[in-house]
Amino acid sequence: MSATQPTRTVQIVEVGPRDGLQNEARHLSPGVRAELVVRLAGAGVRQIEAVSFVHPLRVPQMAGAEEVLGTVRAALPHVPEQPPALLGLVLNEKGFERALAAGVPHVRYAFPVTEGFARANQNAGVAESVELALHLVGRARAAGVKVGVVLATSFGCPFDGRVAPTSVLHIAEQMAAVAPDELVFADTIGVGSPAAVREIVGGAVRFGVPGMGIGAHFHNTRNTGYANAVAAVESGAVILDASVGGIGGCPFAPRATGNVATEDLGYLLREMGLSTGLNLEALTDVSRWLETQLGRELPGMLYKAGDFPA
Repeated sequence: MSATQPTRTVQIVEVGPRDGLQNEARHLSPGVRAELVVRLAGAGVRQIEAVSFVHPLRVPQMAGAEEVLGTVRAALPHVPEQPPALLGLVLNEKGFERALAAGVPHVRYAFPVTEGFARANQNAGVAESVELALHLVGRARAAGVKVGVVLATSFGCPFDGRVAPTSVLHIAEQMAAVAPDELVFADTIGVGSPAAVREIVGGAVRFGVPGMGIGAHFHNTRNTGYANAVAAVESGAVILDASVGGIGGCPFAPRATGNVATEDLGYLLREMGLSTGLNLEALTDVSRWLETQLGRELPGMLYKAGDFPA
C-alpha cells in the first residue's frame, strides 16, 4: 500500500454477547454478560451487539436484556476507551418495542430469506417478514435510532437447502429501497462459499444506496468463514460480524456452530493492510477470561497461538 493511499477501514461488529452466547450450554448471568461487553469495549471494539430482545422461554441465554444494558451503561464511563455503540437484535415488533423502551441506539431486525427457516424460527413467512422489515425501518427512522436489517440463511438453509443468490438479491433490493443503515447477509449455518459471497455481496454493493453499509455475518461451521470474510471485503463489504473466541451458533439451526473469531479476523484483516481499530492483545485476554466463564476451550486460534510478531 503506497504512502498516499488511505488505509481502508472495516467495521467489526462484535456479536459474542448475543450470537456467541445464545447457544451455550452454560447460561451466563446478566451481570457476567454485561462484564463481557465492558471488557470488549476496553479492547477497542466500537460496535457491540450486546443483547437480543427475544422471549426468555425461547432463548433463555438471552434473558434479562434490560438488566445487561443498565449494568453496561453504568460501567462504560469508567472504561478508558471510547464508549462503543450498543446494538440490540429483534425478531418481531414486540422485541422492537422493548428495544426502543430500553433506549437502544441501534436496532437490528433479522429474518430468514427461506420459507422453512422463517416458519421454524419466527412463525412467519418470508413475505410477512419483508413487510415487517419495511415497517420497522420506518419506525426506527421516526424514533431517531439507527436500524440494520440482517438477512439470515442467505447462503443456505437447514430446511430448504441451497439458496439461489438471485433470490437473496431480490429480497435485498426490497430492503435497499428503504435504505436501512446497514444490510447484512448472514451465513446462518456456515455453508457459504467465496463464489456465492462475491455474487451476493457484490450484487448488493452495486445497489449503490448512500448511507447503507453492506455487511456480512459468517459462521465457521465448515471452516470457510475466514475465506468468506475475505471475499466479502474484496467485494465491497464494509461491515463484518464476529464473535470473541469464535463462540456461537443458532439454537434453531442444527449443528450451526461457531462464528468467525473476532481476534482471528482482526489479525487476518490487519495482515491484509486493513484497519479495524481492534486491540488484539486485549481481545485475546477477553477470550481467556471467557474460557473460564464458559468452562471450555473456545474455537478461536489467536488466543492460543498469540500474535505474530509476538
